[in-house]
Amino acid sequence: MNGPGVRWTTDQVLALAPDAASQKAGGRLATAGPWSGTGSGDGAVWGLCKGSGSKPYQTVVDTTGPAYKCSCPSRKFPCKHALGLLLLWAGDADTMADETVPDWAGQWLEPRRERAEAQQARRDEGGGESPAGAADAEAARRRAERRAGRISAGATELEQRLTDLLRGGLASAEQAGYGLWEETAARMVDAQAPGLAARVRELGAIPGSGRDWPVRLLEECALLHLMDTAWLGRERLPDSLAATVRTRVGINAPADGPPVRDHWRILAQYDTSDGKVTTRRIWVHGTESGRTALLLSFGAAGRSPQLALPVGGELSGVLVPYPGAGQLRAELREQSGLTGGPAAPPPGGSVTAALDAYGQALCDDPWLESWPVTLTDVVPVPVPGGSGPQWQLADANGEAAVPLTPAALSRPGLWKLVSLSGGGPVTVFAECGHTGATPLAAWSPAAGPEPIPLV
Repeated sequence: MNGPGVRWTTDQVLALAPDAASQKAGGRLATAGPWSGTGSGDGAVWGLCKGSGSKPYQTVVDTTGPAYKCSCPSRKFPCKHALGLLLLWAGDADTMADETVPDWAGQWLEPRRERAEAQQARRDEGGGESPAGAADAEAARRRAERRAGRISAGATELEQRLTDLLRGGLASAEQAGYGLWEETAARMVDAQAPGLAARVRELGAIPGSGRDWPVRLLEECALLHLMDTAWLGRERLPDSLAATVRTRVGINAPADGPPVRDHWRILAQYDTSDGKVTTRRIWVHGTESGRTALLLSFGAAGRSPQLALPVGGELSGVLVPYPGAGQLRAELREQSGLTGGPAAPPPGGSVTAALDAYGQALCDDPWLESWPVTLTDVVPVPVPGGSGPQWQLADANGEAAVPLTPAALSRPGLWKLVSLSGGGPVTVFAECGHTGATPLAAWSPAAGPEPIPLV
């Protein structure tokens, strides 16, 4: 168990599932029937699950991570056996009594925790740089200079292509088709600027996508032009903004900000995929620092990201921010405990305050798509008219409202939010951007202190 008398809720366990199919499969294993040798203790849960073979699957979960180990051949993390074990642990205290960790589970748990302790010791010790390390640093500096030169050449070429587009008129973009944009994106990939390539591909999807597509195309061209000129003039930018520009063009930098130790409330978790990589976004909020941070985890095609945290729980640990103005992304460096919550909502405000916060964040990062906000006393209300169903989050006093994004309108979480509200005010944690708000979690006085996941 990860804390004295503390167990996760069923909803928190299900939030760890990589997909809906895993939730259903794990639910079918959440009974004592297929399990033997179950137990919990020392921040872990373990058990033997009967499978199709002669030997049961050995399943163990380190709840301080969380991390999972199972002898089944599944490529999902966590697998259905780990989910079933956690669901059993969450719902049946008598079945999962505290016991001594068995040898087969300890063989995985002990080395894992020893490695974590050794890594932390190395961070604490620091130390000087060896001659070999200095040589590696010099080689890395030369590689970075060569890459910067290639990106500059790519940005210059992209500026010329944008100039040609505007001189020829935006109508020519629809006639040229997507091939022109794909070829330009390929040139940016050759220039080692994946961030520029991604934005060029987004431009290619705009022509002909609606009656206002020329306006949206011009807006995106302006943002791309701003990124090009910012990169080419990065030496004249403040350090924090220059770091943001490097990140936006696609240069990855290590997390090297000042460490923040806190109790982090886990507010939301959801996955997105581009067909090649699955990206998991986890939003947390520090109870003492008041900081909101974003944890990212990635999984290759066919594999879910490994980092998974229970929504509504509370994580005790150290986060290290990534560089860049207005950047909220951080890296989880040290973790000393994970409790079951409940996670109360962060301090929030009105719709107007949320829009002001997003506007202020744009001053630090003009390419920012959205900003995390907490909206208090808002009501989801339908918007009459339009070509399809439209909804917005309105202040209960009627002062202001923000529309829901197309992504939010297409998710079942919308109806969960409407049902939770019942026409009354709720508190919503959302990503607020230029297309509206995407609700991620909600709290209602009638539903208790636990957050209700909406994604």
